[in-house]
Amino acid sequence: MSRTVFPSAAALAEEAAQRFAQAAGDVINSRGTFVIALSGGTTPRSLYAQLAGPLYASSVPWPLVQVLWGDERCVPPDHAASNYRMAREALLDHVPIPAANVHRIRGEDNPVAAARAYEQELRSLLGTPQGPPRDTPEARIDLVLLGLGDDGHTASLFPGAPLVTDGAPWVIAHRTHTEPPWRVTLTPVIINAAAEILFLVSGAGKAPIVQRVLEGPLRPDELPAQLIAPAHGRVHWLLDAAAARDLERLTP
Repeated sequence: MSRTVFPSAAALAEEAAQRFAQAAGDVINSRGTFVIALSGGTTPRSLYAQLAGPLYASSVPWPLVQVLWGDERCVPPDHAASNYRMAREALLDHVPIPAANVHRIRGEDNPVAAARAYEQELRSLLGTPQGPPRDTPEARIDLVLLGLGDDGHTASLFPGAPLVTDGAPWVIAHRTHTEPPWRVTLTPVIINAAAEILFLVSGAGKAPIVQRVLEGPLRPDELPAQLIAPAHGRVHWLLDAAAARDLERLTP
């Protein structure tokens, strides 16, 4: 795991865009397609705005990118709270990505049915019709983007939710304390199978929880972001100076 601190949220977003473009180019050159799981939230939106700009809109081979979501609120796709809508408006409407390459979670459907359907879509895309994720390049998500909530949640894995184990589903629906209450989320089973994971965290309000997650005791039931610990993939925390201000140490 690495942590990198940037002087501003804008600098963080620019670095994340560069890493996205580099990863996409490398994977596509190697295998022909790049699978990305997007995140909701304010910090990822800044990244999407960077990617929608002229440099990345023209240089990333978007027709070869497959887009997933790490989680979704159970709302229609045109709802203001929809992670899909945010990503579409900030990024997808501005780049030449085929509609067939965009795999949204159907938040308007029954949550349990939507979770089951999304797991089947992921399994089809990754060529793993049953069983645990396979540790081969073509059968895993290439890059997962994650944020961090003030309460230590990531994706829609909230404190107090049932912990997921190696035998758990890839996608679950559960009721949260938030509004709207129902969420569909990828579980650590499939997130931890990814080749690379980027946490994007900015703002002074996140400083206390960043310190607890990265330097506090291991309490994943209270701090679900601590569940993200892949055995073979890479995890990078990209933080602005405000979010990192309470950290005692940085790792290269």
